[in-house]
Amino acid sequence: MSSAAPPLPASYPARVQPAVICNLIDGCFRPARGGATTVAQNPATNQMIATVPDSTAHDVNEAVAAASRAFPEWSARPADERAALLMRLADLVERDLDAFALAESENTGKPLALARSLDVPRSIANLRHFAHAVMEDRTRLFEQELPQGSMQSTVLRKPLGVAACISPWNLPLYLFTWKIAPALAAGCTVVGKPSEVTPVTAWMLSQRMVDAGFPAGVCNVVHGRGPLAGAALVAQPDVACITFTGGTLTGESIARSAAGSFKRTALELGGSNAAIVCADAANDAHLPATVDALVRAMFTNQGQVCHCASRILIERSCWDRLVPALVERTRALRIGDPLDATTDFGSLISAAHLLRVASMVNAAVGDGARVLCGGERIPADALPERVRSGAFYAPTLLQDVSVDSNANQEEIFGPVATLIPFSTDAEAIRIANGTKYGLSATVWTRDDERAMRLSRALTVGTVWINGWMMRDLRVPIGGFRCSGIGREGGMDALHFFAEPMVVVRRTGG
Repeated sequence: MSSAAPPLPASYPARVQPAVICNLIDGCFRPARGGATTVAQNPATNQMIATVPDSTAHDVNEAVAAASRAFPEWSARPADERAALLMRLADLVERDLDAFALAESENTGKPLALARSLDVPRSIANLRHFAHAVMEDRTRLFEQELPQGSMQSTVLRKPLGVAACISPWNLPLYLFTWKIAPALAAGCTVVGKPSEVTPVTAWMLSQRMVDAGFPAGVCNVVHGRGPLAGAALVAQPDVACITFTGGTLTGESIARSAAGSFKRTALELGGSNAAIVCADAANDAHLPATVDALVRAMFTNQGQVCHCASRILIERSCWDRLVPALVERTRALRIGDPLDATTDFGSLISAAHLLRVASMVNAAVGDGARVLCGGERIPADALPERVRSGAFYAPTLLQDVSVDSNANQEEIFGPVATLIPFSTDAEAIRIANGTKYGLSATVWTRDDERAMRLSRALTVGTVWINGWMMRDLRVPIGGFRCSGIGREGGMDALHFFAEPMVVVRRTGG
């Protein structure tokens, strides 16, 4: 991971003119064929910040053709040359960290301080990590004696070809680089499609790719809506593999489309993630740290992170101690203008998404849930004037929610968490595993043996103990069941983009 970002400036200039975004195809910036566009907005102000190409299959086909032409030369390049270009790109993003952070905050409504301390530094780290990782990926050799002589088996890895990299709106630059970096490092060429809702930092990155000296066609970026550009990219016959992060229903559609041509597919999808809080994590010594960490796990990025904890399972013996502390700490979150350095909690991604979150909360209340805090849109007159038109929804805690209700069974993907009591570890595991998802979970206890016993019983891709989103980029991350297939991170990501090939030779006799 790169070093921490410098201190936040006292103020940032407002963007004067909306950006005019273009596709990057074959080393050239161009609009969508026919000139069709959509609009990207700042959800905190409801103002337009960019016009975006509304690309179709024509644009996708041109990008895939360019990537196909570039693939033989790029895949044949030595790994150190591919790594050097990724490192150069990382340097350019780091040079322009403030500009990227401002654009990310404007396009998503997240606090600028979060974009500057997390999103952009992590994006830089992604590029550098996979540049180093490909240099450490070694050819494997196996020798075996035969009745007469011996043989040597060499396991090579051949890049698959054109990789489709489709990233979501919640962590736009962070997850876009998480996909394109291992693909490029492994020797694939790329057609990336960022979310049409949050295209600005991908556009900025594509400009830096040209500045860094990536050959034409090696990394193409096509902007557009999922049903047009995304569907065309997934179905394109010359695409060799697909990596997608997003909703489970979209992932199912991609899997169906890819199955007919046996495209290799990695899907990181939704989650309804449990946090199991044991009583010893809420004693006098540990309560403040546990509460602070749980609030971060529930409400980072306004709860719009697929790994956010949305079901908080609390041991009954500490319920009366922990719940009031969680409510107090949640109410203390500072909601406001994302450009204000003191803001903890910004806007949701759109008014439409706010309505979806609100409808799920209202349905839970209609079924008997009790709102402990939040549960409503922030009134305009409670917000700074600049953001009174924004999509601000209060961080919300619910109790008395049935474990079988939609609020617990489906992914809300917003600032809402349910509080659920449990009496035994077996009950906690039954509730935690009792959804169609299996992305991640957290366990909170000072008993190491109990922590490991609970962790092993959870059917999820990642368990964090006494913390949340602690990430070593060398380890795989992904989910079980409807939370996806495949793993990203470390060598798992590099190897996803390359097929093993074995060469066997007789060496004696």
